[in-house]
Amino acid sequence: MHAIEKILAAKAGKSSVHAGEIVNCRVDWAGINDLYYQTVKSFYEMGGERVVDPEHVVLFFDHYAPCATEKQADNHKRFRTFAREQGIRHLMDINEGVCHQVMADHGFSAPGEVIVITDSHTTTHGAFGAFGTGVGATDLAVILATGRLWFKVPEVIRINLTGKLPAGVYAKDIVLSIIGKLKADYAVYKAVEFAGPALQQLSISERMTLCNMTTEMGAKTSYIQPDAITLQFLKERGRQDFTVYETDADYVYAADLTFDVSEVEPQLAAPFSVDNVQALSAYAGMHVDQAYLGSCTGGRTEDFAVAAKILAGQHIPAGTRMVMVPASKAVLAECLAKGYIQTLLAAGATLTASGCAACLGIHQGLLAADEVCLSSTNRNFPGRMGSVKGRIYLGSPASVAAAARNGVVTDPRQYLDEKGEFPKVKDTTSIPRGLLLNRYSRRAG
Repeated sequence: MHAIEKILAAKAGKSSVHAGEIVNCRVDWAGINDLYYQTVKSFYEMGGERVVDPEHVVLFFDHYAPCATEKQADNHKRFRTFAREQGIRHLMDINEGVCHQVMADHGFSAPGEVIVITDSHTTTHGAFGAFGTGVGATDLAVILATGRLWFKVPEVIRINLTGKLPAGVYAKDIVLSIIGKLKADYAVYKAVEFAGPALQQLSISERMTLCNMTTEMGAKTSYIQPDAITLQFLKERGRQDFTVYETDADYVYAADLTFDVSEVEPQLAAPFSVDNVQALSAYAGMHVDQAYLGSCTGGRTEDFAVAAKILAGQHIPAGTRMVMVPASKAVLAECLAKGYIQTLLAAGATLTASGCAACLGIHQGLLAADEVCLSSTNRNFPGRMGSVKGRIYLGSPASVAAAARNGVVTDPRQYLDEKGEFPKVKDTTSIPRGLLLNRYSRRAG
């Protein structure tokens, strides 16, 4: 069996399962986004009275963070009431951040667990060796009432990553390159496992990006075999109570592919599909109205670190704006402690509350018609970030920062030093001198 099959077998109380089989599994963590109050309605409509396991239910106020309309505020109010009445302690309010990052920050995501959230990018948790998948409101309501949910055991595609990752190239570039080659429907209701020696060059943050984007291939879930990097991350968050499953040597994959990361250069996914991928160089010099750094794909500390290095001492040119949205409160705190936020603010970026923000086209960075955005998010469909005539290009956080620095699509590798590194940002908690003066007042003296 594959490790994913072993996870599902254990949660279903079975000795073995196979691809295509329907299994009814115990769910370790159930999460509800604030978009889905219908989950609560469905819970009561199906006769639910008490949530079976409130200690393992998490409510996330991340899409409406903070609320922009009265309806959104009413949703939050009703969720808070539900949490109080049902004894749900894990209510992650508007200050906490995006669900997937919050799960990681709190050490909730761990190997061998089944994690189900009302968000399609729950595949992110494969980075921890978990079975993570997104569902709709009714399915989540079933979990609230029973603690279990049925799954069809997926076939597994293995993607082996080999070679040495070039400087200035990141997990986002790798996965965009793969999606561009395989296309958006390649892995529909399949699991995607990332394997191979190149994974040792990727942190948990970068692995989360890989697994997050498997949703854009149609995947039901994703998987990376836990290793020393995984275990160290979990140890730092106090997690040691989990089971690591391993794939049997004779397991036969539905497909077994190999990609050499040493051949990857910065990539962009152009409007209006995530698999419309070309090398960033094909768009070099194109004007960018908005550079967007954030989301569950590209809003972690490492992402802000590289952006701060590229923009340190620079000023975003007139005609271009930069919106930065840390993925969580913990990410924001760390970025403040290391001076990344201060550096980006000094360069002219705008900081917004941790959450999903403009990634789903609700608020905090929407596009007007004919505007171009280079974004570290995961989708570029028409209307995804505002006007259906807005154009979203997806790239790495480094590519976002390089575009902000110049106001046009720019290869971030040109800012690497002779050692192949971006300049370091001085750790500081102070506000840079002159931060409260905008670039126009500085010019005026």
